[in-house]
Amino acid sequence: MGMVVLAGIVVMLLVATGLRERVMNAVPRSLRKGIAIGIGLFILLIGLVDSGFVSRIPDAAMTTVPLQLGGDGHLTGWPVLVFVLGALLTLALIVRKVPGAILISIIAMTVVAVVIDAVAGLPEGAWGLTTPAWPGNPVSAPDFGLLGEVSLFGGFGKVGVLTGILFVFTVLLSCFFDAMGTILGVGDEAKLMDRDGNFPGINKVLFVDGVAVAAGGASSSSATTCFVESTAGVGEGARTGLASVVTGLLFSVALFLTPLATMVPSQAATPALLAVGFLIIAGSVRDIDWSDYTLAVPAFLAMVMMPFTYSITNGIGIGFIAFSVLRLAAGRGREVPVAMYVVSAVFVFYYAMPALGLT
Repeated sequence: MGMVVLAGIVVMLLVATGLRERVMNAVPRSLRKGIAIGIGLFILLIGLVDSGFVSRIPDAAMTTVPLQLGGDGHLTGWPVLVFVLGALLTLALIVRKVPGAILISIIAMTVVAVVIDAVAGLPEGAWGLTTPAWPGNPVSAPDFGLLGEVSLFGGFGKVGVLTGILFVFTVLLSCFFDAMGTILGVGDEAKLMDRDGNFPGINKVLFVDGVAVAAGGASSSSATTCFVESTAGVGEGARTGLASVVTGLLFSVALFLTPLATMVPSQAATPALLAVGFLIIAGSVRDIDWSDYTLAVPAFLAMVMMPFTYSITNGIGIGFIAFSVLRLAAGRGREVPVAMYVVSAVFVFYYAMPALGLT
C-alpha cells in the first residue's frame, strides 16, 4: 500500500508541474471522442456482464467465442428477468424525461428482487455477490483497523528496488490514464468542455485525483480514482459537483448501513450503466472526423480496445500509439505534440515490459 501512496504523490507532482494537463491537452478532439465512446461501451459491457445478461465462456477446445448470452447461451433465471425489466423501465423513464429515472428504477427493481427471492426461494449466490433480502440488523459499525497501516518504502525491501519501481510505474500509468479517460468522457457528456475541447480548471480535478490515489493507499485500500459510474450522475443532470458531495456524504452514512446496502442486487443497479453507456455513445460518435484516417483509426481503436481488453488504460495507450505512428506515416509528424510522442513511447515500454522480463 505504501507503493500506491507513492504513485499518488507522483501524480500530484505531475499535476503541480503542469505535465499532466499538457498530456491531456495534446489529445486531438476526435481521439477524445473515441475515448469517450470507448468508456460508454466499457460501462455497457460491465453492466451486461455483472447482471448476468452476458457471461464469459472459459477457454476450451472447439470454443472461440469469448462471450455468450446468459449463463449457458440462453436468458434464463429470475435475476436476468429483473435486469431486463430494470433496463426497460430505466429507458422508458428516460424517454419520458422523468426526473430521477435511474434512482426510481434501482429502488423499484430492488423491491421486485426482494419479493422474487422471498417467494421463489432462490439458492445462495443466484444473485451474485449480494442477496436481495432484508438483513437481520441493518446497522453495523465499520472496521477502521487497517487505516494508516502503511509503510512507504517497506515494500521495496520485500520485493526489491527494481520490482518496486516497476510496480509504482504500473499503478501510476493505470491511475493516470484511467482517470484521464473517465474525466474526458464524463466531462464531455456533461458539456463541461470549452470550444477547443479542453476542460477548464482541469488541474483542480487532476490534483484531487492524485490525493485520492494516495489516500486510498494510506487507508490500506486499492488506488482510489475517478469512476466511470460517475456518468450515472451526469445522466441525471449533475454538473456543478454538488452531486459528488452528496454521494460522498451518503457513502459516509452507508458505512454504518452496509447490511442494508447489500440488499441491492447488481441486476437492479446495472440497468443504469446500460442507459448511461448509450447516452455517452450517442453524444460523441457524430463528432469524430471519419474522413481523416489518422484521426478516425486511433479513435476507433481506442473505443473498441477498452471493452475488448476490459481496460480504459489499454484503449488510451493503443489509441495514442496509433495516432503517433499514423501521423508519421502520413508525413504529418510535425502536427503531433511532443507530449503525445513521449506518452506513446511510455506506452510502448509498458507493453514491452513482459517481453523484457520486467514483470
